[in-house]
Amino acid sequence: MSIRLYKSYTPGTRNRALSAFTEITKEKPEKSLIRKNHRNKGRNNRGVITIRHRGGGHKRRYRLVDFRRNKRGIPATVAAIEYDPNRNARLALLHYEDGEKRYILHPNNLNVGDTICSGPDVALQIGNTLPLEKIPLGASVHNIELIPNRGGQIVRAAGTSAKILAKEGDYVTLRLPSKEVRLIRQECYATIGEVGNNDAFLVQSGKAGRTRWLGKRPTVRGSVMNPCDHPHGGGEGRAPIGRSRPLTPWGKPALGKKTRKTKKASDAYILRRRS
Repeated sequence: MSIRLYKSYTPGTRNRALSAFTEITKEKPEKSLIRKNHRNKGRNNRGVITIRHRGGGHKRRYRLVDFRRNKRGIPATVAAIEYDPNRNARLALLHYEDGEKRYILHPNNLNVGDTICSGPDVALQIGNTLPLEKIPLGASVHNIELIPNRGGQIVRAAGTSAKILAKEGDYVTLRLPSKEVRLIRQECYATIGEVGNNDAFLVQSGKAGRTRWLGKRPTVRGSVMNPCDHPHGGGEGRAPIGRSRPLTPWGKPALGKKTRKTKKASDAYILRRRS
């Protein structure tokens, strides 16, 4: 993947840096693999806003992505690489030998025409999915299961991968993209390689309108509000926060406050916290 930079033709192109989409080989999605996608715009079932700054944006259709990779031992050919509006990673369209079609996350360096497979005894190559116990130490993996047969739940964002550090007993030690080191059952499946589109973090919209197309509404700073609307509000001119620490609009601590549950069950499997 590459990034396309723009000259300052207009105020909107001054700081714009977008994906060049050079890896995309097919424009329209596979009809049998798309579904209607209702967006709740940050409202609950009563219509009350529970998440601010969401709404609008371009209509999207959901692509059914195969995170389970449960067609064991059946080879598939990569037919196309497609754009997905619901995530920053690309999708690879697979044509299985039995005629079925499925989407998977596109791994880096996987090309159209390549053949991949999943199962406990498949080859160690990019795009193949194996149990963690079958993958050698030091390998980079993505789309990792946390519970066997539930499907990949972690390491799915563009450009991410986890590294296998050790194997002991029934567990495999992995270093996640957040630098967290944790244990995962050895029978959980993972895909070899890293997720493609590794330049996604370099994208800059360049203008407010492009952010609105993504369904993100503007955020108003608390320091410019009135005291009745926000703990940071009020004062003459540009006033400091005026509190011992930053607070949310509802008076809860913000910026640096740890929000993870203190006695979460998965604490036993985390060897080193994320940085």
